[in-house]
Amino acid sequence: MASSKKVITREEWEKKLIDVKIRKEDMNKLVMNFLVTEGYVDAAEKFRMESGTEHIDLATITDRMAVKKAVQCGNVEDAIEKVNDLNPEILDTNPQLFFHLQQQRLIELIRNGKVDEALEFAQEELAPRGEENQSFLEELERTVALLAFEDFANCPVGELLDISQRLKTASEVNAAILTSQSHEKVQWEYPRVVTSCLIEPDPKLPSLLKMLIWAQNQLDDKAAYPRINDLSTARLEDPAV
Repeated sequence: MASSKKVITREEWEKKLIDVKIRKEDMNKLVMNFLVTEGYVDAAEKFRMESGTEHIDLATITDRMAVKKAVQCGNVEDAIEKVNDLNPEILDTNPQLFFHLQQQRLIELIRNGKVDEALEFAQEELAPRGEENQSFLEELERTVALLAFEDFANCPVGELLDISQRLKTASEVNAAILTSQSHEKVQWEYPRVVTSCLIEPDPKLPSLLKMLIWAQNQLDDKAAYPRINDLSTARLEDPAV
């Protein structure tokens, strides 16, 4: 016979939540981390003034977002130039990122019907890198396969032309720039490294929300308790008993 679940009342649950002490300063850093990482410049500046969170060089956010937007719009050459203006070492020390940017350039040439230019670019810029790295070669072969189809909708690798591919590349560039800026902060401001935590490659807030969902799913098998079903409101809903 299956054992019944433990029932936790709203009063009991809220008391447990109240007993968990979280500093307001840590909450502010979590919010600022999300705003900075995702590039919400105006919101980050307003929140900094209201919360008193440590100063962030918001100009770096603007520069980073300009690179991200360029990739999202398919202006990859412009994006590469902007990255090099920010820090040439980003691409020099990250061959995978540079290859993916060059791959995106090839995709844009194919998208615009510049077949001859695409073939020449693939042969001169990407093929040599493929000879040195098997995974690069496989990605190059998938990209060049687009040229064999007039109707991209029926192409087995047609997803490379989706906007999601641009977004994927843009996110990779964004993370690389954030990593670079974080390292610079640690180098110049150590031991005051708390500021660098605000400019990490990935925002912490979405990960915490995923952890919340996972924890609730685990607890569902063991107890009936006030659950958060709508993350946008974080409203507790009484358990069904």
